[in-house]
This record gives sequence, structure tokens and C-alpha cells, in this order.
Amino acid sequence: MKIVDVKVTTVTVPLVAPLRHASGTHWGRFVRTIIEIETDEGIVGIGEMGGGGESAELAFQNLRQYLIGANPFNLEDLRFKICNPTASLYNNRTQLFAAIEFACLDIIGKKLSVPVYDLFGGKVRDEVDFASYLFFRYPDDKTKKGEVKNAEQLVQYALNLKKECGFTTHKLKGGVFHPDYELECFLALGDALPKDRFRYDPNATLTVTQSIEFAQAIKGMRIDYLEDFTWGLDGMKRLRDIAQMQTATNTVVVNFEQLAQNIHLRSIDVILLDTTFWGGIRACIKAAGVCETFQLGVAVHSSGELGIQLATMLHLGAVLPNLSNAADAHYHHLTDDIIVGGLMKYENGKLKVPTGPGLGVEIDREKLNKYAELYKELGSYPYDKDPMRPDWFPISPNDRWAPIL
Repeated sequence: MKIVDVKVTTVTVPLVAPLRHASGTHWGRFVRTIIEIETDEGIVGIGEMGGGGESAELAFQNLRQYLIGANPFNLEDLRFKICNPTASLYNNRTQLFAAIEFACLDIIGKKLSVPVYDLFGGKVRDEVDFASYLFFRYPDDKTKKGEVKNAEQLVQYALNLKKECGFTTHKLKGGVFHPDYELECFLALGDALPKDRFRYDPNATLTVTQSIEFAQAIKGMRIDYLEDFTWGLDGMKRLRDIAQMQTATNTVVVNFEQLAQNIHLRSIDVILLDTTFWGGIRACIKAAGVCETFQLGVAVHSSGELGIQLATMLHLGAVLPNLSNAADAHYHHLTDDIIVGGLMKYENGKLKVPTGPGLGVEIDREKLNKYAELYKELGSYPYDKDPMRPDWFPISPNDRWAPIL
């Protein structure tokens, strides 16, 4: 089997409301690059990549010379061809390769008439548990609804999501307002949902001292872990040692060299595996095996997915025996999807693992074309800028917090 064509399409899909984070904002939509790889047997595999509000279309087109004529079964050969660790110092292609791997695994599964999880030893669970993933939000430009900027709005937002989706774990993306203010909001969540579990992720904007103070203040809540409170393995180790609470990251352990260093330092207890950041499903499974050996926890991280990448997250979650934490997903913030059947539905805070051949999802051509046209109309957006504060940018640790209006 050989790859004979590569088709790339950039789409933008609206969100319920713009999502605020420590470095900027998702401007009311996600921009995602969809890749379709066709073989000489007529089998087409699909993949997906984000990019901080920008298209990766040109980057994928530049990889055609590596892909045309390649066998999609030879993924290790492709990995070294595209992101050799020395050659790629000049052009890091790990995330590009992840989307290619998704499409190749989709092809392999379709060729063998098995779901992707069967390529990795079979599933140990039929559905994957998810956290609610709460954001401070600007109101939607058109509806003027969806704003979240205070404790009352945040609690109502969480209660609505719990009723709609059944979430019992709640993660607040912080780092927007001063940590004292966000602490008040976070504690209000704990008071409103005393039986549920919680996480707080300020995207490494706090000092070590602020991190320790925040951690000590939330010890009465049912906390899964302290996620990226401060920057770096050394800072997180100081937090872990003093607060005596589990730590987690998706920023300072995103490859095997960092994972090895973390094992030496014992800074991070839970590694958040991202099928894009780590370079594909296979790399995440390999990393999870290392974590299992050294008794580190794992969770599944979200980088702003549509249904194709969500399927990769579900297949990953299906095969990891040591997945003891609810996964993250931005997915419930979307108003639509580009896959056949539309948005996947949460039940009791869980999503079912697709069981069809390959990734088990297919592209809805009408939706793909609709949101490709919307991208052409709206274009990209800078993920690391805030449209309401155009001259603002954060420092690390941050002291340029958003005003409380």
C-alpha cells in the first residue's frame, strides 16, 4: 500500500463564547487543520491539528515530498523521515507528524476492518470520563451571552454543565485574574459542588509562593492535582514538597527527555498526555508505559479538538490501564463539529469510544465545506493575544492580571 495523495483543509468552528486563558483568548472559534491521506487502494485516512488560531495548511503541503509513495503501515520509518530528532532541530514537526499518524492509523484500521484501539492490544474501557473544563469567558459577539467573570457566573456555568453533561470533575482554567480573586471563585465551586472533584490550572503564571498559598487554601476541597501552578520542574517540585499534594503538567513534560528528568527529580505526579503535543497516539501509549513503570499517574490533555482529534483521545483513553483521572476536553465549548452525526454526546460525564474501523469517525463534507468557507472569511487569530486588551501580554511569573470589571 502506498500514499498517493494528501489533501489539507483549514476550518474554523464557532465556540459558545470566547475562552480566556493566561496568555490570551480563543477568539470565539477554533481554527483546525484537517488532513486527508489517500492510498493507492482507495482508502482515505483523516487527521487533525490545531495551531494556536492559525492554519498549518502550508506546512502539511511542504511534507508531500515525504508522504507520497510512503507505506502508511511504516509509521516508525515515517517518524524518522519527518521528525528525525537531529534534523528537526531546525524545524520541529512533531505536531505535524501526529496528525499524519492519526490518518495512517485510520487507514490501517480501515484496511484491517478494526478500530484503532485494537491495534494497541484492545480496549480496557468502553467509555472515557471527562472533566468539565471551565473557563472565564467574554460574552459572545452576536448573542451577548456566555460571559463568565465572577464566582456567581462560574458556579452557575458549572451547574449547567453538570446538568447537561453529567460531569463530576471540574477543571478551572485560570491565570486570567489575580490569584486571590480566582481563589475566591474556585472555592465557590467547591462550596456549590461539595461531592465533586476539582482541578485548577493557571498555566504556570504563579510564583512558587503564590502557588503554595493557593494550594494550602484549597486543601479542604477534593483536589485531583495541582496543574502547572508555576513554571518549570524545579518550581513544581518545591510546590509539591511543601504543599504535599499531587502535581500535574502538560507544559514542562511533553517529551521523553523531560519525562526522564522528571523521574529523577520527582517533580510531577501526573503527566497529561496530549496526542498532538507528544507526536501521536503511539508516543502517548509509550509514555504511559513509562509512567506505569515508575508509578506516575496519567491523564489525557486537550489542545482544542474537533471530533477527529477527540476520537484519537478516546482511543488513547480506551487502551490505557493506568488512566485513573478524568480526561480534559474543550469539546463541549463547540457549537458544531465537522464529523458525521455532529457533536458527540456526553452521558454521565463520559464519552463512548468509537467502535467503527479506524478512528471510527468520518468527515461530514457539507460541514467541512461550510467551516472552510468560514475560515476564509474570518481568517486566523493570535491565540496569545486578548482582543479586548490589544496591547497586553503576560510575563512569567505574571503580574499583569486582567482588571475585574
